[in-house]
Parts: sequence; C-alpha cells; structure tokens
Amino acid sequence: MKKLKILISIFLIIQSTNLIGQIKLPKLISDGVILQRDEKVKVWGWAAPNEKIKLIFKTKTYNTEADNSGNWHIMLPEQKAGGPFEMVFIASNEITIQDILFGDVWVCSGQSNMELPMERLKEKYDAIIKNAANTYIRQFLVPDTYNFKKPQKDFKDGSWVSATPSTVLEFSGVAYFFAKEIYEKHQIPIGIINSALGGSPIESWLSDDALKAFPESYEEVQKYKNDTFIEYIETSDKKRSDDWYTLLNSKDKGLYNHWDLPSGIDFSDWDDMEIPGYWADSALGNVNGVVWFSKDIIVPKSMLGKSAKLFLGRIVDQDYAYINGEFVGTTGYQYPPRRYEVKPTILKEGKNTISIRVINNMGRGGFVLDKPYYLAVDNDTIDLKGTWKYKLGTTMQPLLEPTFIRWKPEGLYNAMIAPLINLKIKGVLWYQGESNTHNPEHYAKTLPALIADWRNKWHQGKFPFLFVQLTNFMETNPEPTESNWAQLRQSQLESLKVPNTGMAVTIDLGEWNDIHPLNKEDVGKRLALLARKMVYDEKTIQASSPLPYKATFNEHKVIISFENKGSDLIIKGEDDLKGFSISDDGANFVWAKAIIKNNKVEVWNENVKNPTVVRYAWADNPDNANLYSKAGLPSTPFEIKKTTR
Repeated sequence: MKKLKILISIFLIIQSTNLIGQIKLPKLISDGVILQRDEKVKVWGWAAPNEKIKLIFKTKTYNTEADNSGNWHIMLPEQKAGGPFEMVFIASNEITIQDILFGDVWVCSGQSNMELPMERLKEKYDAIIKNAANTYIRQFLVPDTYNFKKPQKDFKDGSWVSATPSTVLEFSGVAYFFAKEIYEKHQIPIGIINSALGGSPIESWLSDDALKAFPESYEEVQKYKNDTFIEYIETSDKKRSDDWYTLLNSKDKGLYNHWDLPSGIDFSDWDDMEIPGYWADSALGNVNGVVWFSKDIIVPKSMLGKSAKLFLGRIVDQDYAYINGEFVGTTGYQYPPRRYEVKPTILKEGKNTISIRVINNMGRGGFVLDKPYYLAVDNDTIDLKGTWKYKLGTTMQPLLEPTFIRWKPEGLYNAMIAPLINLKIKGVLWYQGESNTHNPEHYAKTLPALIADWRNKWHQGKFPFLFVQLTNFMETNPEPTESNWAQLRQSQLESLKVPNTGMAVTIDLGEWNDIHPLNKEDVGKRLALLARKMVYDEKTIQASSPLPYKATFNEHKVIISFENKGSDLIIKGEDDLKGFSISDDGANFVWAKAIIKNNKVEVWNENVKNPTVVRYAWADNPDNANLYSKAGLPSTPFEIKKTTR
C-alpha cells in the first residue's frame, strides 16, 4: 500500500511538471479567429519559464522563448484579408488553430443596447435571421464578469462563432448589422468582439489608471477590492430579496387559492382594468406586491392542434402566465418582451382563460403601453388588449434594489477589456450612456477619458472610436423643459472634439416606452456609414448627421451654421421646422420659430429680444424634431450659448 502511494505521488509530480511545461493560448487565439489585416499581428500565450516556442504559419517558422514569468509572444508580418489559414504552435506540446481569417476586428462595447442579442429581435428581423449564414462574419462573445483587483490576462471561456441562422441569435444586434453592412460593401471578413454588459455605467469600463482622474469613483472601487466586503454585500442583498419573496409568497391569496386555475373561481369580487395599463391608475392605486389578472377568450376550431405564441408585451416587474390552468411562461424582470410558446394541447375550442400573476417590487406595476398583446397561431391572432378581471393577491413594502456590484468602477475593464488589448483591432463601437444620465454633464469628461484610456492601452494610436448618441425615450413634453437625457446627448456631441471619433445620431430610432428599442438595423447601418467614410475611404458618401459649428446671436434671432449637411438641410415630414427653443436668461425657455435659409437655420421668438441660448431637440423624447440632412440623417440635438469676448 505504501509503495502504491509513492508511485501515485511520482505520477502526479510528473503530470504536474508536464502541465507546467505546456504552452497555453488565450481564448481569443482559437479556432475561427479573425485577426486584423494589414497590421503586424501579435499572437501570444504562456508556457514554462524560458521554454522555446515554435510557430508554423503559411510554410514559415517563427521562434521565440518564454520569459522568466512564462509570457511569450510572436509578431507576424502584415497579412492581406483572406483565409482560411492554420497555425501550429509547438513546444513541449502542440496546438493547432484552424479556420483563421484575416479581416477587420471591431470591439463592440457598452451597455444593454449594444449587448441586446438578435434573439430579442427575431420577430422584427425574421427574414434577415433566416438568411444570416456567412462564415466571414464572426463574433467572440466575452463572458460577463468583473474583477476589481487587477487586469486579467484571459477570459474563462469564449470562442469565435460564424453567423448562421441559429448562432446569429446570440450576436449583438447592433454589431451584427454593422458587420453585415461593412461586409456587403467591402467583402472583408469582419470580427466583432461583443464585450458589453447591461446597465453598466461608463466608470466600470475605465482602467485603474484612468479612474485616478475621478476621485469619487476611484475611492469607491477601493472598497470592492476586498472580497470579504463583496461577500457581505452579496449575502445581505440575497437575504433581503429571499425574505421579501418568501413573505410575498406566503401572503399571496392567489397562490393558495389557485387563481391560476379558472375552474371554480368566483370572479364576482374581481374588478375590471383596461390592459395595457398600470394599476396605479385604477381603483387599486399605487401598491406593490402581487396582482392577478384573468381574461376569457374564444378560440375557433381552426386554431386548435397547433403551437401557439402568447405575446404579453412588457410587464412590470415579473410575471407568471397560464392558459386554462397550465403554466406557459415566466419572465423575472421588466425589460424583456414576453413571448411564450403554447403547446398544441393547451388550447381548446370555445372559451379559454388566460391568467397572469404579476409581481411588482417597486414603482408602478402593470402592462407597458403600446406593446403587442395577442395570441397567435400561424397568421391567425386574437387581440388581448381590452378589459381584464383583476384582484390583489397581497401588498408588500417596496423591495430595495440590490447593490449591482458588477457595475462598480474598473471591474469590467479588468475582466472584459484588459484581456483584449494584445489583439490588434480596427476600432471600437460604443453604445452606452443610459446609466450615466443621473450626472450627464460629467459624461463630457468620462467619455473622452475612456477613449484616451483604451487608445493608450492598445498602443495602436488614435484608432477609430464610433459611438451611438442616446435615442429618444420616455413620454413627450408639450413645453420646453430640462432633460438629463438631452444633457448627456450634449456631452456626447462635445466628445466629438476627440480626434478620429464619430457619432451616430438616433433620436428618430427610439421607442417612448422602451429603453431597448427594437430598431437595431438602422443603428448598425449609421455606425457603418461613419466607418465607411472614416475607415473604408468612401469619401463621397454623407456619413454624419448635421452638426452645429457656429451660432450668431443677433438682437432678435440666432443664425446657426452646420457642418456635415449632406448637400442641403431639409425639413422632414412637415412644412414647419420644429424642436427649437430659445432663452434670454439661460433658465426660461420658450418654443421658437425656425426656417432654413441659405443652408443655415434662423431661430427666433418675437417675445425674446436678446436670446442668449438656443436649443434643438432638447428633451428626453424630442418627437417633433424634424431637421435632417438631404441624405436622410437627423440633426444632432444641441445647446449653444452666446459667448462674450
């Protein structure tokens, strides 16, 4: 027995030694990788200290040696677009990487509107998804994770995936439409690195070095370098949430009386509510907790025996849906669209009952307006909007939000950007800002800081950095008003002072009731327009929206000059130019008349004698803004103040 233990120990030592001697490649350098064309390319990895590594690529051999820490890299000469190729790495072990393409690599980062996958858009872009097969468009999906202690060298997992009708569902919608447009115009392999996380503020994407310029954020992250502190926060948050839901479930009369089962329920004491809508606007009032809803529908025989889909728009916050007492789906938070598959055996001819248990943990609970609510079988639909029965299951005190640790400063840079910086890239696409609207003026500092930070880390000079200006969102306002969303758009506009940047204006692509608008195709195409002109040398196309560059303040009017006009400024859709407001004191704004004259815009209000500030599209949702270029691109929102010299 003792001899056996000795033999096992020797075997483990040998195995451990062999593992130490093996070369390892980062997840990025794997089968299907797209490497940057027309640049000296770095391939890298790890091995035993001072181990010799050989790379065979296109009949040539490249040699290097790991340093004392086991790091190594090899620089390859510039390669033209094309492939596929193979690389063989040889040391104490051998690794072969296959199906390598050379093309253009774009890092696509930001928050949920960049992260939003094609799966969420499948009804809108069904035909495009069915025709998505293209091995020259590939995505590397960076795992969602954070690290506050130091920049990471590699990802825990990840692989390069070519676009097909099934795999494209996991692609970023914005990034895919960008890649599709560039590929169709230039026939170059496009690699998109999807490194985005929903809800993340810009500070979470800044490195430790860059954060030092922002003391408040830098001081905050120091606490999160302590694992014990994080564990305490996570444990406290989980207990608070678990206790809240345990109490809610124990009090919910609908659960223990089986309101999901329509048979035997006396609906005589249930009230009526119009769906979509919020119960705060009904007799129930603004309460948190559980509310049950029920509606009877008549299903014809022609819709039986087939799979159906139940579309329940969006619900605040969580829902459990049943048809005839059978569970058909649930969604845990308010943002995803509710699209539930209904088995062929569930529906019956005649009366069917749909029941929904809605849990609202804070704010206004209910059904979001202007969203689809219907039952569909093939092309036949039953409209579900209208009067529903409802009854309160229980009330609860609001549940405090958890501490979103993954959004804290620096964490996403260390875990989701730092492992990328050895990879040569063409540029960056950035769609973020919604989570910084609480302090919008600060964004005029943090966005340029992020651009400089990433460029410094990549050591590729001033590579193109293209970003999306915030869309229109929330309810409209009939009068000029202050707006954090407008102020953040202004900060984005001012960030164009940073060289080699471009901004896609999207104030006509949003949805008033959804922070995740579905039109990602035009967002991707507008980013691609910028890239086509700035990067792919299509000099004759009009790529940028009209941008103001000068305003002359006269006694009664303001005359604004624009660049990037696309030949001419135009009014879209109406006879009158709308969306302009002016002020003589910088605090009280009134709507202004405006005309296009000599390709400039003249703005005035008879009651404002000496205007000092002019604004355009200054609102959360500037739905009446109609100044466009002849090329069909909307003007950026802006604020211009009179300067005194």
